[in-house]
Amino acid sequence: MKLSVVGTGYVGLVAGTCFSDGGNHVICVDRDERKIDALKSGRVPIYEPGLGEIIQRNVKAGRLEFTTDLAHAVAESLVVFIAVGTPESEDGGADLSAVLSVAGQVGRLMDSYRIVVTKSTVPVGTHKKVASAIQAETPHPFDVVSNPEFMKEGAAIEDFTKPDRVVLGTNNPAVVEILKQIYSPFMRKHDRILVMDPASAEMTKYAANALLATKISFMNEVAGLCEKYGADVETVRAGVGSDSRIGHAFLFPGVGYGGSCFPKDVNAFISMGKEMGHRTLVAEAVHEANQRQRRAFAKRVIDYFGDRVGQATVAVWGLAFKGRTDDVREAPAMDAIRMFVECGMKIRAHDPEAMANARRVLETDSVTYFDDAYEALAGAKALVVFTDWPQFRTPDFDDLLEKLEKPVIFDGRNLYDPKFMSRLGFEYHSVGRPAVQGDP
Repeated sequence: MKLSVVGTGYVGLVAGTCFSDGGNHVICVDRDERKIDALKSGRVPIYEPGLGEIIQRNVKAGRLEFTTDLAHAVAESLVVFIAVGTPESEDGGADLSAVLSVAGQVGRLMDSYRIVVTKSTVPVGTHKKVASAIQAETPHPFDVVSNPEFMKEGAAIEDFTKPDRVVLGTNNPAVVEILKQIYSPFMRKHDRILVMDPASAEMTKYAANALLATKISFMNEVAGLCEKYGADVETVRAGVGSDSRIGHAFLFPGVGYGGSCFPKDVNAFISMGKEMGHRTLVAEAVHEANQRQRRAFAKRVIDYFGDRVGQATVAVWGLAFKGRTDDVREAPAMDAIRMFVECGMKIRAHDPEAMANARRVLETDSVTYFDDAYEALAGAKALVVFTDWPQFRTPDFDDLLEKLEKPVIFDGRNLYDPKFMSRLGFEYHSVGRPAVQGDP
C-alpha cells in the first residue's frame, strides 16, 4: 500500500521507516530541505539504534522516499499520517499550529477520498479540529483517525514492530480494516489492535504517559524518604515491584524524568484539565515532584563542595535524558549543569551520542566535552552520572580511581552497588541509599 508520513522528526521518521520495512511504499515529507537532503544522502538526523540500517535497506529497495513535496505525497497516498511536532505552548498546552496547518494543506491537495491519521501527540478533541481544517479546504470525502504512538526512545524500532498495542480512534469500520492491513506485519504473533472512538484514543496517550510519569515521581519520593530514614530504596523497589498489581517497570529512582514526551504530556494533561475546569491534582503533584527531584540531586553535588564550589571541577557522564538516545530535551543533566555553572563550577562532560545537541543547548565555555569517557575524569574532584548508558554500568574502576583527583561519585541512576564501591575505595553517593565512604 502507498502511504505518506508528514514530519520526519522522531515519531514520523521511525514510523515511516518501519511502515516501509513492513512492505508498504512510504513517502516521508518534511518542509526542512536540509533534513530531507541529509536523509536522501543517508545521514540520519537522530540517533536511534538500528534506524539507519533500516532506512538504507528500504531506500535501496525503493519502498522509502524522502521529499519536501507534499502535493506529490498526497497525490500518491490513500493514507496520510500527520507526525509533526506539538511543542508545549506558553500556557502548558500543546501547540497544534503545525498539525492544523498540515491538515489544511492536505485538504487543499486532495483530489479524492483520503484517510488522514493523526500520529502526533495531541490533546483530546483535536480530531474535530483536524476534520474542520480539512473540511474547510476540500469538497472531497475523508476520514480522520487518531493513532497515537507509544514508542520509547532508544527502543523505538522494537516498540513499533512488536507493539504492546496499536490504538485506532475511528468510528468507521471500513477505515479500521485498511489500517489493520498497514499494521498487519507487526501483528503476526498477536493482534494487539484496540479500536475506540477518537477522543478516547487521544486520551489514552496522555493517560499512559501521565501514569508512567507518576510511577517515576512516586518512587523518587520514596527514595527521598529512604535517605531520611536510612533505608535502601533498591530493596524497597524489589519488594514493591514483586506485587503483580504494580510490577517492576518505571520504579527505578533517579534524577527525574525528562525527554520530549513525559514533561510535555504531563503539562498538557494538566492544561486540558484547567481548560475544562477540572483540576488534575495528581498530575500537578507529579510535575512538582519531578522538578524538585531534578533540583535536589544537583544541589547535593553543589552542597558537597560547600565554600569550595567555585573552584570545583567535576566530570559528568551522560547528557541525554536517557541512554541509547541523543535527545537532551528536558534532560536532567542540562538543568543540573546550568546550576553547576551558576555556582562557578567547571564541567568535563562525556556522552556517547548527545554531546553535539548538548553544546547547542548549553552554550557555555564552562563545559568541556570529551569523546573518551575516561579523559573527562582527569583532574575532576568528582564524577556525576546522569544517564544510564550500558557502557557506564561496568566501567574500568581502576581507571576511575587513577584519573579522578578524588574518588568521589554521585550516581543519579544507581548503577553501582554501594558495598562494592566502598571496597574499591570510592566515596559513593546514590539515590535513596545511604552514602558510603571508601575503605581505607
